[in-house]
Amino acid sequence: MRYEGDIYRPPGEWKSYLLPCTIGCSNNTCTFCSMYKAKRYRVRPLEDVLEDIQMAKNTFYRDTETVFLCDGDAINLPMDYLLAVLKALYAAFPRLRRVTTYAGPLSTLRKTPEELRAIREAGLQRAYLGVETGDDALLRHVRKGVGAEGMLRAGQSLVEAGFDLWAIVITGLEGGGREALERNAALTAQMVNEMKPKHLSSMTLMAIEGTPLYDEVQRGELTLQTPFETLLETRELVRQIELNGLHYTSNHASNYVPIKGTLKEDREKIVSMLDDIIAKQDTSQLRDDIYRGL
Repeated sequence: MRYEGDIYRPPGEWKSYLLPCTIGCSNNTCTFCSMYKAKRYRVRPLEDVLEDIQMAKNTFYRDTETVFLCDGDAINLPMDYLLAVLKALYAAFPRLRRVTTYAGPLSTLRKTPEELRAIREAGLQRAYLGVETGDDALLRHVRKGVGAEGMLRAGQSLVEAGFDLWAIVITGLEGGGREALERNAALTAQMVNEMKPKHLSSMTLMAIEGTPLYDEVQRGELTLQTPFETLLETRELVRQIELNGLHYTSNHASNYVPIKGTLKEDREKIVSMLDDIIAKQDTSQLRDDIYRGL
């Protein structure tokens, strides 16, 4: 396959054929993200992508069941391009059952409801949306391109179009301090409750050298949470989720404690576990920093 630079995909796509349709991210301004900073955003020529699909068909990818469209936001692609790629994928791989992608909030909002439904019906089933937080001011500060209202509309538009929506949030964006983390957890839980994704993952903020957020930390403008503050924010987020049957994970490499369950069915069990670790300040149950990373 013809890849350019580092390729990123959600943890759940580790078995997927990774098909680059764009290089980089159409937004690429988020202050906490370093993934695409070295790439200039552009759409790959359609003929190159179709050639890649045929190459994959003729190799060990021939039994592919899942495909992830990368780099960072295939929803931004023109309609005719996206539909051509989806058609070619399902023609090439008889066992294909799911095509997925990251979805940017701005690019999602640029698509009409009819266009989103057409993409979904053509076989793009799952969208991973970086919600990050439900705090309007914080979303603008980290340069997501939208505020809370826009983020909520983007998520709801995907749900209404029939996508299997996977929302991703980040604990710690607001920095340390109990009042700040409780506010962020409440606003984020409210966003999730209204958006109604089928899946929710929470990651832990990491200040990555080379990002504007890292510079904020170095200048003393942002104080990173302690591990136990992060667990407390996770606890508050989980406690306030009111959806039933929500697949919840907090087992990314950045997280201090791996968590996986169903909300709100497993809510009390998760809250109790976190309460116990927080109360005891039990560092033995935390993932060592050497094993944490993106």
